[in-house]
Amino acid sequence: MYTNILLPTDGSPLSRKAIANGIRLARTVGARVTGFYSAPPPTPIEFKGFLPVGYVNPEKHRQTIKRAAEQHLSVIQRAAAAAGVPCKTAFVTNDYAAEAIVAAAKRYRCDLIFMSSHGRRGFRDSMLGTHTQKVLTLSPVPVLVDR
Repeated sequence: MYTNILLPTDGSPLSRKAIANGIRLARTVGARVTGFYSAPPPTPIEFKGFLPVGYVNPEKHRQTIKRAAEQHLSVIQRAAAAAGVPCKTAFVTNDYAAEAIVAAAKRYRCDLIFMSSHGRRGFRDSMLGTHTQKVLTLSPVPVLVDR
């Protein structure tokens, strides 16, 4: 069935729930998992939400991204180890998370992307789209959405 399941994370509680369910699926079908985190590239401008609030050294920003990636990916590593599921992790910086997720599935030869969805609806999401919707649109690999 599946041999390598991509588990993208953004560190949210919904991502953690999808990680647990994705690892449960991997254990059931005998697959391994690849944990994946994508962050925006470092910029000299620091944001809180969508508002610019100051400036930061790009190297300091890179270190912040690396720490966040390690923190989020360690959740996947620990859960996989506890379940006895083989696990690799990777992170990239990319302005477009959905494209990075699809590229990671291809690069790491994943045959399923298992990810969460915030389940938002309405005008805002119909105009902007969500990362999950974009992955569903772009991915040649099956996508299982955990809600």
